[in-house]
Amino acid sequence: MSSWVRACALAELADESALAIDIDGTEVAVVRSGDDYYAIADQCSHAAIPLSEGDVLDGTIECYLHSSLFDLRTGKPLGLPATQPVPVYRTRVDGDDLLVDLTAAPELVSTPNAQES
Repeated sequence: MSSWVRACALAELADESALAIDIDGTEVAVVRSGDDYYAIADQCSHAAIPLSEGDVLDGTIECYLHSSLFDLRTGKPLGLPATQPVPVYRTRVDGDDLLVDLTAAPELVSTPNAQES
């Protein structure tokens, strides 16, 4: 059984943007930053605010409420007030779709996009 689930079409993600997706009851922010795609839990670890509503820049996402900044590769906070990491999930591009693997342990780093034909 495949652990990869379709999250969205690549065309739905503009560069340096995030999109809120519900995957089987798990709220995920799928993110495009440059040529890379990421999936991160859609909740700031500081104030339970949707990260998908924040700004994306150079492999980071910022919570709009208190400006906590998170690394999209690791989920680790890069600035206060957040001190706890946010789970990240592996992503993969399959044709025109972005797939996410929610079965990966949250401490695993999202890998840059493995391409499939």
